[in-house]
Amino acid sequence: MHILGCGAALPTPHHFCSSQVLNIREKLFMIDCAEGSQIQLRRGHLKYPHLNNIFITHLHGDHCFGLMGLISTFALLGRTAPLHIYAPTGLRDIFQPQIDFFCQGMEYTVQLHEVNHKEPTVIYDDRSVSVETIPLKHRIPCVGYLFKEKQLPRHIRRDVIDAYHIPISQINNIKAGMDWQMPDGEVIPNHLLTTPPDPVRSYAYCSDTMFVPQNAPQLSGVSLLYHEATFLQEQELLARKTFHSTAQQAATLAQLSHAGKLLLGHFSSRYKDKEPQLLAEAQSVFPDTIAAQDGMHIIL
Repeated sequence: MHILGCGAALPTPHHFCSSQVLNIREKLFMIDCAEGSQIQLRRGHLKYPHLNNIFITHLHGDHCFGLMGLISTFALLGRTAPLHIYAPTGLRDIFQPQIDFFCQGMEYTVQLHEVNHKEPTVIYDDRSVSVETIPLKHRIPCVGYLFKEKQLPRHIRRDVIDAYHIPISQINNIKAGMDWQMPDGEVIPNHLLTTPPDPVRSYAYCSDTMFVPQNAPQLSGVSLLYHEATFLQEQELLARKTFHSTAQQAATLAQLSHAGKLLLGHFSSRYKDKEPQLLAEAQSVFPDTIAAQDGMHIIL
């Protein structure tokens, strides 16, 4: 699971607006698509044909103004595979007329999916990963997204397989957990033929939102939690008024969720050159915290 931060924050001299790309077994999933996202995609040398799903948290411009440019670019590049876009209510009303007007004659289809923003809902599922919504609290309907990797098969011990002369036709069954029976009836248990699979990984993206401690059970044990940290705790009243969170609140949710790591982002422009204070505030509650930066790569 490889995360590229195309943008990490509100527009400041230091950051592009919000957009990230998640790479799971060479499938690319974009989360938010602010203005400038496709520029960062090119800088990251990502393969456009591998990006088939875009997840928008909410329909404020700093999270979706890059969509139409990206859709048009895909058309110019000769894309033929469908592109799926997920967002809360309002997605079709806002973007379908623009697609109809600007993208006539495209060789691919854009499929718009409006998601449930009031309760967790699985909205995407394939052999590699499932994606479910995380209810957030913002000024308009808003959701986060929880990506859960599927369990991989067990690893074959080639030396043991060869020693027992097990045919290649049985490898997949053994990787799935089956024992092997020898011609004389002896059963070779699976744990001698294989080693445990790699641990499954998960990633949660929560922006923009007030502090919602009720989400901790859904996020329990998440490998990496990205959470907005628009304000320092001294501005907690302003955070509540504007439906945002403080760095301390983001860290508290990571602590309640028993997250592996916390990634902070969406810093207010008022904190120009003061991002270390936001990071320090979060680390005082949840030490394993890092701050998002444009172009940052994280491998889980």
